[in-house]
Amino acid sequence: MRVSCQMAAETLLLVGDKLRVGMTTEEINTLVHEDTVRRGATPSPLNYHGFPKSVCTSINEVVCHGIPGPQKLHHGDIINVDVTTYYGGFHGDTSATFFIGSPSPEARHVTDVARRALELGVSVVREGARIGDIGAIIEEYVHTQGCGVVRDYVGHGIGRKFHTDPQVPHYKMPRTAPNPRMKAGMIFTIEPMVNLGTWEVELDARDKWTVRTKDRKLSAQFEHTVLVTRTGCEVLTRRPRMLANSEESDVMLAEAP
Repeated sequence: MRVSCQMAAETLLLVGDKLRVGMTTEEINTLVHEDTVRRGATPSPLNYHGFPKSVCTSINEVVCHGIPGPQKLHHGDIINVDVTTYYGGFHGDTSATFFIGSPSPEARHVTDVARRALELGVSVVREGARIGDIGAIIEEYVHTQGCGVVRDYVGHGIGRKFHTDPQVPHYKMPRTAPNPRMKAGMIFTIEPMVNLGTWEVELDARDKWTVRTKDRKLSAQFEHTVLVTRTGCEVLTRRPRMLANSEESDVMLAEAP
């Protein structure tokens, strides 16, 4: 898991280095696919339940699962690139939102809130804590910033399977919902999708993959794969350096206590 997660992290770093105005999302897909194969690994998204590409590229109001194609990046866009690498029988999953050129104040705000939401979610991971603690701290913060956090898509267990239990909501769970305790050795993703407006989303009726904000306002996301330990957690997709085109904070590079 450590190896596959680090491969994914390194591929995401490469994407950040290469992003530019005028680049197509198909070019991002080619970059991710070739870099993954070069490492002797496989892109997990390719043909996963019929997904046709090797990476998800979600621009502006696209929340997640954007399909790469001829769409060009424009000055002021924000784009989430979601990389998952399969190596040695294990999947490693990570994503980040990048700025294309100079972002608007609104784009910068939603991106900063999503980044901080992930940091807060990681901060409560430790043996004995509840899965629901993650969503509770994330939603409380996101709402104080005037944003919404998506409810339809959540974090997930990961390992030999791409998606498995536990489900990791990024919002406060109802009291009646199952709320298991974290145990040392558990591995799952935390990946809050933060919207500038309402939390509500819509699935594209044609491609059955692309998810957009219902009000068509901006959305941003950051994701890490984390391992629960007896003393806290290990961020398996921790990057060895900061991402380009993202204004990433130092906190994202550190292991949670």
